[in-house]
Parts: sequence; structure tokens; C-alpha cells
Amino acid sequence: MTALGPRLMEGRGLTSAEATRRLERDGENVIPRAAPRSLIARVARQLADPMIVLLCAALVVVLVLGDRVDATIIGAVVVLNTVIGVVQEVRAEHAVAVLDELASPQARVRRDGRFVELPAAQLVVGDEVRLEAGDVVPADLSLGEAVALEVDEAAMTGESVPVRRGTGEEVLSGTVVTRGRAVAAVVRTGAQSGLGRIAVLIAATGLRPTPLQRRLSRLSRQLVWITAGLAAVVLLLAVLRGEPLADSLILAVSLAVAAIPESLPAVVSVALALGALRMARRSAIVRWLPAVETLGSVSVLASDKTGTLTEGRMTVRRTWTAEGACDVDGPAYGRDGAVRGASADGSAVERLLRDVVLCNDARLTPVGDGWSGIGDPLEVALLVAAARLDEGLLHAPREWRRVDETPFDSESRSMTTVHEDATGGRLVVVKGAPETVLDGLADRAVADRARAEAHAMARAGFRVLAVADGAPDRAPELVGLVGMIDPPRDDAAAVVSACRAAGIRPLLVTGDHAETALAVAREVGIARPDGEVVDGDVVARGEHVARVERIDVYARTHPEQKVDIIDAWQARGHVVAMTGDGVNDAPALRRADIGVAMGKHGTEVARQAADLVLADDDLRTVVTAVAEGRRIYANIRTFLRYGLSGGLAEVLVILVAPFVGIATPLLPGQILWINMLTHGIPGVAFGGEPLDPRLMQRPSPSPERSVLGEGLVRRIVVGGLLIAGVSIAAGLLATAHSWPTTTVVFLTLGLAQLALALALRAPRSTRGLGERALELSVAAAVGLQVLAATWTPLQELLGTRSVGPAAWATVLALAVLPGAVVKVSAGRRPAAQPASSPGSGARPSWK
Repeated sequence: MTALGPRLMEGRGLTSAEATRRLERDGENVIPRAAPRSLIARVARQLADPMIVLLCAALVVVLVLGDRVDATIIGAVVVLNTVIGVVQEVRAEHAVAVLDELASPQARVRRDGRFVELPAAQLVVGDEVRLEAGDVVPADLSLGEAVALEVDEAAMTGESVPVRRGTGEEVLSGTVVTRGRAVAAVVRTGAQSGLGRIAVLIAATGLRPTPLQRRLSRLSRQLVWITAGLAAVVLLLAVLRGEPLADSLILAVSLAVAAIPESLPAVVSVALALGALRMARRSAIVRWLPAVETLGSVSVLASDKTGTLTEGRMTVRRTWTAEGACDVDGPAYGRDGAVRGASADGSAVERLLRDVVLCNDARLTPVGDGWSGIGDPLEVALLVAAARLDEGLLHAPREWRRVDETPFDSESRSMTTVHEDATGGRLVVVKGAPETVLDGLADRAVADRARAEAHAMARAGFRVLAVADGAPDRAPELVGLVGMIDPPRDDAAAVVSACRAAGIRPLLVTGDHAETALAVAREVGIARPDGEVVDGDVVARGEHVARVERIDVYARTHPEQKVDIIDAWQARGHVVAMTGDGVNDAPALRRADIGVAMGKHGTEVARQAADLVLADDDLRTVVTAVAEGRRIYANIRTFLRYGLSGGLAEVLVILVAPFVGIATPLLPGQILWINMLTHGIPGVAFGGEPLDPRLMQRPSPSPERSVLGEGLVRRIVVGGLLIAGVSIAAGLLATAHSWPTTTVVFLTLGLAQLALALALRAPRSTRGLGERALELSVAAAVGLQVLAATWTPLQELLGTRSVGPAAWATVLALAVLPGAVVKVSAGRRPAAQPASSPGSGARPSWK
């Protein structure tokens, strides 16, 4: 135990007015950020993309050849895509900035004489801050009161183990409190703090691309080389047909420009960044952008119990002493309720509830018809139970002043305090897990009797605490047991059911007793009839590895065992999401593919270690986040199907048409115009497509699969062949009826691609404009495509001619065919069934 240091922090702290004055003088307590990229730098970044480089090279070629019309169109394509890219980059950075703000740490600060919770950014020099285990130090602090305080300074000094800090010493911003508590004064904030000085050195560091962006970047380079090769083939064939070299070169360059989906970088940026922002609006704060794409592949969700599957509001429902058992009724934090039972009026239950008030760091304040608690929910529940017997028990700390303590930690599973009364008499109180407290009793018969009662209470679903007290110079005596329950959330069973429907295996991993954990797991549907329950000892011996697929509940687990559990599932090819809220959960949150921290009641250590923070502590939000991840990945693949199908169709039309009697199916300017319309705004609109509900009714996609995997290449080829087929058919009909052949092919090719976009759209749940971006963009593109063949200035620019009603009817009839075929075939295609081997990249169904 550690003696309490002198209580030097008994002032009222700063007033709100003085804090505001200092905040205006010194600025916010935030670390320096990288300077925003200039407009020129943003434009240069967009122009450096391989696809845009190809466009610029094509622009140079046509300018050298003197083709101003095609140069104008290519220039418009470059400008349009650059503008879209810059706008999306700004939106992405804004979205990330919003997420940073939402995920910023909080601090408990004394203002106007009382402690309040404020954003750490509002701290000023002179503020008094309360620190507890799990907190990230929000500024450079000087300790005025420290109780068994240990700080992990690895982030600042590289020291691998926590160090003890006492009264008068400083703790630096960015370090982590791993044990004990303290009250300290702020001495440096912002750029002047320890973390701020380091941040100044790295302020210019930008965001790194996500793994998906890197894979797509490689795909972009591959497409550029393939397109360049196809352009060379087109050039060679045109020259062999006797076409002028300059015209052949312009045609080849135009085709190269049209064949690549240069909107791809913008689609990825908007999909990821706005997806993260949508998650934040649903209380899922993404702290690391790559987590957005990983979420879509989650196949195992390992959940904590307290505050996640349950309400997180512990309520004492039973006490047991040598005089007998009592029941405690009333709402969780309500002042109504009482302690009832034959021994309720006895001294034993009063002694038990007095001790849980003394050995307690929480605080209780009356608010209307209920209580407002500050501190650990378990300790708040103990105070409420004491108040239901006698509110006077809440004043016990005045009679028994705390002089020494050993704070609770996950290893000892207990907390010990020493108190002194006015006469100098001392009392030691111990509360903790029954197996810990009961093993320290001298009277083995009493211990055995209490152990049996504790097991019975645990089997009934209670979380059990044992309490003992006594003089400092002898072994403590058992005072009694307290049984608490944290009822499952109303929607917990529905969340578990949604996970199973989505092919996600739910697990319960908790430090609670096996019987308590199993009771909750059965109630919410995690425990299957043939599922197993194991404890931390089984995990420590490694016996869980061979049985991992059969285990539903892990009870009495230590922090390092949670890491072992994750490793066992990952070794079988699963993508694991792990929830947690405490300091001891941080290693598991780091090891999991997606670490999920509780934002409302979780510790700052857990939030900093996690990839995703649940602002509402609701597990249902994880399911929402998984859906968003799947939505983003699906939208990117849909855009690739759309964009590459159109590009392939344009290449096929140019290559095949001359061999069927259509010498000039398209002019270079027409190819570029189609490319600008189809790959511009409609392409980016795919990034914001709504969620297809069917995505949450099948297993998660494997993160190892290619972005073009699972038959996407085949569907691209089919789409390209359909669009090319109807375009060439339109050209043949135009030739037979003496219509303007090139114009008919131009209209059919462009409109067929836009019809395919509508066929590939995701199902809509509403008719609001918020889900109609794709339709609106397609409608605008259709209007411009029609205008290109009817408005004289565009006719002169693109070389089109007016067509008659019969030709228009033919164009429209043929243009809708590819989209109709794709839509009908998609409706007939059965839902993909998962394979049975998760290690092969498929995901099993856990329904």
C-alpha cells in the first residue's frame, strides 16, 4: 500500500472567466498540425496520378499535331478530373479533421470549485486536473497529489515499463496513467508541452494512403500500360488501312484517354473519407482511415460484456452476510428502493454496506428523484445500495478518514483501503473478486461457506464481490458478499442476430466469472446449444487453439490472454474486431484487425489504442460500421465494373468496326467527349451509393482477394461486349439506312454506358434526393450527350450531325439493352454461398 501524499490541491481551481482569459492569451491546448497543402500543391498531386499523366501526354501530342478541337476536349477532361480530385481531397481532409475533433481526449478539470469534464483543448496553465488509471495526460502537469501513481512514458522516453511519479514531480503530455490517481496543475500546454515540442518536428507529415488506395494505384499503372499497348495496336491497324499518320495518332491517343477510368482516385477518396464521416454521424468515430475498408471484412466480433452487451449500469440486487441474505430493489440510479430481507435490520448488512462506501473511489450526488454518479459504475452501484439502506452511510468517510490504499488492478482483482477514526483506531477494508478475498481469510470454514454462496450467486447471473475488514495487525474477517447485475441492453439480442445474419461470429470475452458470463451470453444469443465456455486458465495453457471454432464464451480472462484469443482466430484466416474499454484492453485492441473502444465510459488509453471509437458505447454501432465498410468496398468495385466496361467497349468498337464495314466509327473528339461525360460526375457519384441490404446478409469478403476478384473481370468483359455489340449494330443499321453512321455510333456508345450505370445502382430505401446523386448525374450526362448531336456549336466541335426520329428510336432501343440484360441477369443470380474453409479466403456462415 501507498501512503497518501499531502493534500495540496484543495483550492477551487480557476474560475471560468479566468480560464477564458488565459485561453485567449495562450491559445488552445492542441498540438501543431501540418500546414494545409496549397492549391498549387493539390493540383500537382492530382496531375501526378498515372492516369492523368497519360491524359497530359495525349494533350501534348494533339497540340503538336495541331488538332485544337481534340486538344480542347482533352484539356476539359484534365481540368474536370483535376477539379473533382482537388474538391474531394479537401472534403476528405475536412472529414478527417472532423473525426480528429470528435475523437479528441477529455480531461477532468476543477473549474469554479468543482470538477467538470471538458475537451483537453480547453485546458490552460494553472488548471487543476484529476488523473486516474487509463487517462492520457492532457498537458504537462505538476503533481500536487499522487496516490500510487504510475505512468507509461514509452511514447516520450522509450522506457518500456511504467515509472512511479510522486508529489512535486512532472508528468508530460501524451504519457499514460497505468495505475493510481492524482490531482495536478497544468504548467505547459499546446506547442510548449512535451508532446507539442515533438509534434512541431513532424507537423509536415501528411496522411498515408490506405492499403486499398495503394492496390488501386498499382491497378491504375497496370491499366495505363495495357491501354498504351492497345493504343499502339489501333495506331498500327489504322496506318495499315492507309489512314494518315497524324489522324491515326490522334485516334490512338483519344482511345487511350477514353479507355482508362481516370476518376478512380477521386472515387476512392470520396468513398473512404465520406464513409468515415457517415460513420461518425452514426456515433462510430474512425481514428485511422484504413480501418474503414478493413471493417467490411470483419468475420469475428469479440465483445466485452459490461457496457457493451449490457447497460453498463451495475445494480446491487443481493447481499449475503453471516446473518443471512437480503434483496435490494429499485431502479439503477433511482432513490426509490430498499434493502429487504430477514437480516435487513441487522448490524452485519449495515457493516457490509458501510465498508463498500469506505473502500470506494466513486462519488454520489442527489439529482431529483435519482442519483448522479461519478466514477466506476460498479462502485457507484455500491454507493446506491448503501443509500437504500441508510443515506447516512454515505457520510462514513467523514468518520473514517482514508490514510492508506492499494488501488484495484487486474492482477490482484482487489482494492484495499486503510481508514482512521477520531480516536486513532484503524480499519483495513478489502473488496474484490471472491477467489482473491476469500483466499486471504484465516477462518477456512467461513471461506468455504462463502465460496459456495458466491458460486450460487454467479450461476444465477450475478457479478459477486467479497468484502472483508479488520485491524491492520491481523488477518481480515469476512463481512459478506454483494451480488450485482448489469442487465443486457434491450437491443443486444437483435445485434447478435444481425451479426450472425451478416456472417460475423459473435464471441463474449470478459473478466467475469464463467457462470455470470454464460448467463448473459445465453440471454443475448451468443452461447449456442453446443458452444463451449472456457476460462483464462485454458487460454493460458494454449488448449483453446484447437477448439477455437467451438468456443463461444471466454471468462476470467487476463489482458495477455485476450491477445492469445485474437491470435488463434487470426491464424485461421479470420478478420477480428475486438471491443474494450479499460487500460488492460489496450494490447488486445492493438492486436485485433479492428480495435473498438467505448467512447462514453471507456478509458483514454483504450480510445487511443483503438481504430474505431463508439461514441455511444452501443455494439449495434459496430454492425453499422461493418455495413459502411462493405458499402464502400462494394461501391468501388461497382465503379470499376462500370468504368472498365465502358473503356473496353470503346476499344472494341475502334478495333472491330473497320472489319465489319464501318471505316470511321468514332472521331477522336467524340471518344473524348464520351469519356468526359461517363467518367466524370456519374463516376464519382458511385462512391456515395447507398448500402445494398444484401451485403449484410452474407459473409464478409476476404481482405486478401483482388479488387477485381470474385468474377468481376468476367462481368466487366460481358458489359464491354454488350455495349460494343449494340454500338456496332447501331452503326451497321445507320449505314444500311444512310443515317450519319459516326453520330449514331457516338450516341449509342455514350447512352449505353449511362444506361449500364443505372443498371448497376444499389437498391434505394427512400425517394429522397440524398440517395439520388447517381440518377441526377446520369440525367445530366444524358442531356449533354443528346445536346452534342442537336446543338450547333457542339455539332461543330465534335463533328456530329442531326439524326431523324427513326435513328433516335434505334439509338435509344439499342442503348438500353446492355443495362437491361445486366439488370435481369443480376436479378436471376443466386446469392453467393460461402465456402466452408475460412483459411481459403471465404467466410463461413455463423447463422
